[in-house]
Amino acid sequence: MNPDLQRLHPYPFEKLNKLKAAVSPPTHLEHIALSIGEPKHEPPAFVLNTLQENLGRLVNYPTTKGLPELRQTIADWLTRRFKLQAGSVDAERHVLPVNGTREALFAFAQAVIDRTQTTDDLPPLVVSPNPFYQIYEGAAFLAGAEPHFLNCTLDNGYIPDFDAVPADVWQRCQLLFLCSPGNPTGAVVDSATLQKLIKLADEHDFIIASDECYSELYFDESNPPMGLLQACKDMGRFDFAKCVVFHSLSKRSNLPGLRSGFVAGDSEVLAQFLLYRTYHGCAMPVTSQLASIAAWNDETHVLANRNAYRAKFDAVLNILGDHLDVKKPDASFYLWARTEMSDLDFAQGLFAEQNITVLPGRYIARESEGINPGENYVRMALVATLEECIEAAERIKTFLTKD
Repeated sequence: MNPDLQRLHPYPFEKLNKLKAAVSPPTHLEHIALSIGEPKHEPPAFVLNTLQENLGRLVNYPTTKGLPELRQTIADWLTRRFKLQAGSVDAERHVLPVNGTREALFAFAQAVIDRTQTTDDLPPLVVSPNPFYQIYEGAAFLAGAEPHFLNCTLDNGYIPDFDAVPADVWQRCQLLFLCSPGNPTGAVVDSATLQKLIKLADEHDFIIASDECYSELYFDESNPPMGLLQACKDMGRFDFAKCVVFHSLSKRSNLPGLRSGFVAGDSEVLAQFLLYRTYHGCAMPVTSQLASIAAWNDETHVLANRNAYRAKFDAVLNILGDHLDVKKPDASFYLWARTEMSDLDFAQGLFAEQNITVLPGRYIARESEGINPGENYVRMALVATLEECIEAAERIKTFLTKD
């Protein structure tokens, strides 16, 4: 067996299940899960209809590169959404469909990391925020690299202090994972910071992989989150060199089971990633591609989705604002709440007393520079219905205010 498999940490929800197994929840209260970022809003009916109407296309082998019309739809969406220069996104060279961002993020590291390129006999680094999506870490290990974590704390606004990263870290870095809006904090990286990172990528020859799967869940319609390709445009960089973005329909369109997303950016990198993927066996079914075209072409359902999340954030924060150290994030559907007690005690106690599941922050972070920035935080995903989120908030309030 690949020895790097032994380096993988248990997934956060495995740890959570063990924590919950030590207690029993009250049976008179319905369970409310705020732990997993799985959207529960209704998927768009027109997308489901498109799937139904094209089930006959399941007899066709899909190509790894995907339908030209899907890639063009994605190129057009990127251009509209991120105000890119017309024609700068070439559907033939700059776009690849993928089966969700999770699959693509992991596979991307396997394709781009060169484990033979060491520095002073030290392995290459994959740099990522901390807390983080655990796929980044696992992808680094299985690619023969070492993860290097940059703490996201209240003091730095939950955006890593990239200026404090030593030069030797950048020299060993082959891949920088970004997540903006962030999971779990919802923090958004601005254009100036993204441009600074692009210049560092040029200087030290690494690739930036920007996980932007929460980019369409925001609160201010006049100020949507910035994207990495948009930062490229702002600095006149129309070849997107060293820059790759990852997007998905899971959160945007409430279609996590469709497993549909895309990778876009540097054409030379994507050409090699396509070669890898032709062996990887990851082509998206034609039926799913046609449904994806319908979803990417419509913004009405996405606006309705954002409005539903706005209502939930407003209601929950109105209930919890005076009882829990938590604020509305810049974007995404998570609340990153600081707890006075241990995050483990909070999560276990809340389950035992109120039958609500939240995720301890330390489970999605690692100790770095002497701290685990997830300790004494919990992540709450407001993915349930408005009524369930309100009920959950009232129960959390009861848990916090008990004598």
